[in-house]
Amino acid sequence: MQPLPRWIWVLLIAAITMFVIDGMRRPATVVAQPEIAYSRFKALVADGRVESVEMRGEALRGKFLDPQAIAPGGQPVEGFRTRVPEIGDEGLMPLLEAHKVDVEAVSSERSATASMLVWVLPWLIFLAFYIWFWQRMNRNVAGGLGRGGELGKFLEGTGRKLEKAPPDVRFSDVAGQESAKAEVAELVEYLRHPERYTRLGAEVPHGVLLMGPPGTGKTLLARALAGEAGVPFLSISASEFIEVFVGVGASRVRHLFEEAKKHAPSIIFVDELDSIGRVRGAGLGGGHDEREQTLNQILAEMDGFEGHEAVIVLAATNRPDVLDPALLRPGRFDRHVTLDMPDKEARERILEVHARDVPLAEGVDLGEVAAGTPGFSGADLKNLVNEAAMMAAREGVDKIDAHHFHEMRERVMMGSERHLAIEPDERRRLAVHESGHATVAYFAPCADPLFKVSIVPRGRALGATWQLPEHERHTMSEEYLRDRLAVTLAGRVAEKMMLGSVSSGADNDIHEATTLARAMVARWGMSDEIGPMDVRESEEHPFLGREIAQPRHTSDTTAHTVDEAVHHILTDAEAHATEALKKHRKAFERLVDALEEAESLERPEIEAILGPNGLETSERPASDRKAGE
Repeated sequence: MQPLPRWIWVLLIAAITMFVIDGMRRPATVVAQPEIAYSRFKALVADGRVESVEMRGEALRGKFLDPQAIAPGGQPVEGFRTRVPEIGDEGLMPLLEAHKVDVEAVSSERSATASMLVWVLPWLIFLAFYIWFWQRMNRNVAGGLGRGGELGKFLEGTGRKLEKAPPDVRFSDVAGQESAKAEVAELVEYLRHPERYTRLGAEVPHGVLLMGPPGTGKTLLARALAGEAGVPFLSISASEFIEVFVGVGASRVRHLFEEAKKHAPSIIFVDELDSIGRVRGAGLGGGHDEREQTLNQILAEMDGFEGHEAVIVLAATNRPDVLDPALLRPGRFDRHVTLDMPDKEARERILEVHARDVPLAEGVDLGEVAAGTPGFSGADLKNLVNEAAMMAAREGVDKIDAHHFHEMRERVMMGSERHLAIEPDERRRLAVHESGHATVAYFAPCADPLFKVSIVPRGRALGATWQLPEHERHTMSEEYLRDRLAVTLAGRVAEKMMLGSVSSGADNDIHEATTLARAMVARWGMSDEIGPMDVRESEEHPFLGREIAQPRHTSDTTAHTVDEAVHHILTDAEAHATEALKKHRKAFERLVDALEEAESLERPEIEAILGPNGLETSERPASDRKAGE
């Protein structure tokens, strides 16, 4: 809230001063003393001990002739005060005159100045606040139309960040995204020398859409582009456009683009574009809600660029499938750049970037760490390095060792260790379950190699079996998927074989296996019953307004056939796991006993217990090697 204007403070100080002056003009009175009873007062007058009396209405103040004579407790009392009864006393004045008491009558009414202030001052204060309030509102309304005042600031938004100095991030800081950097590198040259392109009539893409899973470096790439080009960088989250008042988002869009044009050449970066760029006309919102008004304003602003305005709009999203088609057409977001999850070499380069300022111990191989983190994004790898550094700090060591990375990798993947009181029979069942996964994975010809098996509770899991692929997979063969299903169901099969019953521990295994088998049948054509026909369930979302309106493309008979094909694949995978465990029963039982005793086993220990499996990498099926490569 803004401070009160100076003239209001002057008015208040003037009023207080008048009250003080009015009080100083009043005649001095005897200092108030203890109050006595009226009958006591008359008795003192009759005894001739009262010197003078001041009468103000019903209130009486008096002064004694001899204070020492009536001092209570030995303390002198100069005067007293009392009050005349409301019924009055006609004999009081004759009594005072008879004993020659000086009587002074003081008016009980306020002075004219005080009375005026009591009546006028509240109205003056109310009028002053009324005038101040309306002046403030007028100033804010005027500011809303321009750039001043609280309303103007609200319409412009507080989430926008303008970096007039170029960011200190360069393309060298964006590791593992070489193809994405190559696609946006051309924009750097345009921002540095736009006249080269405009002279030939070329127009730079108005918008560049950065697409990719979370944590792949979309924001970092946008900042690196501005840093390489040496231009101002305006960043805002798309959710900052949305407010409860309709029209505020559109106003903020206008101000954002006006600011960018003032500092051209410049870059606008809108993060999480899908929060406002979803498909319009989704059914319930109509065409006039705040989100659609904001999207319409963005479309209009991107169409309003002139040829000499070197402003590039970058936007990031991990849900390009929900964006409105009008955003993706040429002239809006002309260029689409996809940022993929990093492969092994890219992960190693990302780790090197994040480990620049981290003291590493001798023998730490970032390539080995990268190989053990398949599926990690750039943000995950940064978090891994940070967690390893924090673990080393907790241990009080000066450098980060390899075991710090290994321990934190398991924490990131599976969660922290939990200390639970597990009964011996349940501990035995956990060892059987995880050993079943590990044994089938070890002897399956197309399964990923084992890395570790553990029955130590982590996160939400009571045990885990880790497999790390030797190669980056971009496609998955049918042989690989069927072995993967067998490994997934092997824990349940092992419990049934060794203990004669199954438990709820296979809940997540059954869910994953069913999802994978249904994808094999409905999406990838790996079932003879269905063949190469897409019978997947709708993947659209209700808020897009599509799924409800879409007709059903499969009959009940086809849906029944899909269910039977899924069941057939799952039972075949279960039979495959059963056969593998029966064939290697002794090795499987040795692994169960060792795991129950040690709780965690690494790959060398598993190989020593299970023996050679005769499946070297070079001897894997050709189809699987091709998929891995």
